[in-house]
Amino acid sequence: MRLTPTERDRLLLRSAAELARARRARGLKLNVPEATALIADTVCEAARDGKRLAEAIEEAAGVLGPDDVLPGVADVVTEVHVEAVFDDGSRLAVVSSPIRGAVPLGDDAPGAVVPGPGAPQPEPVLHLRVRNTAAVPVSVTSHFHFFEANPRLDFDRAAAYGMRLCVPAGSSVRFDPYGEGEVGLVPIGGDRIAVGFAGLVDGPLDAPGAKALALARAEACGYLGASAESPAVSAEDAPAPGTDPASPTPHAAPAAPADGTEPADGEQA
Repeated sequence: MRLTPTERDRLLLRSAAELARARRARGLKLNVPEATALIADTVCEAARDGKRLAEAIEEAAGVLGPDDVLPGVADVVTEVHVEAVFDDGSRLAVVSSPIRGAVPLGDDAPGAVVPGPGAPQPEPVLHLRVRNTAAVPVSVTSHFHFFEANPRLDFDRAAAYGMRLCVPAGSSVRFDPYGEGEVGLVPIGGDRIAVGFAGLVDGPLDAPGAKALALARAEACGYLGASAESPAVSAEDAPAPGTDPASPTPHAAPAAPADGTEPADGEQA
């Protein structure tokens, strides 16, 4: 006998539902998988009997009450989705509030996940004026090394070295095309190692000569705001040709053409 994947799933659901019915007949309260299987199977059987979608949902919503399930099940099983074969074809049935009369335990129930107090947001130690010279929007995420942000953003790169946006983790700041705004920055914490980003640092931020080298690279790659404050790289800071494995070629793009047709780095991750 060959069964399709859908038929195998239906038999598995039926087996779980029969187990739930047998346990309920013995006086046991059902857990989440048992309650879900019983409700879904009721929809499928009603459809097999020729009932319409609304009738099948109504029947499934009344098959279990608060005395039939363990405490907390009603808080978890708030909606059951099941695809059943009706006379007019396969339909998705959504049974909302399937355990009628159940009183939710609420957010303070045993085992509930209660979020802790949020960490205080630091105050910016630096405010910078930023202008987007690109014809496309540019977004910078919270922990991106702001010094290495999109080369078409015009701001004081030297001042932004070793800094990130003072915004909640995971959020971002968007700069509209040709728009201008002020951002707050805080120093990057931890070990203060910048790896990746635009490849202007790729190492410890506070290493001797790292800032001067990063500014020189930024200026060479056309990063706006890097030239005005770029200190000259001294002979002792400059790496010998071919002997600086920690300083790969920056991944930055050159400045946008005057007509603004190049798409730019629209989303700076």
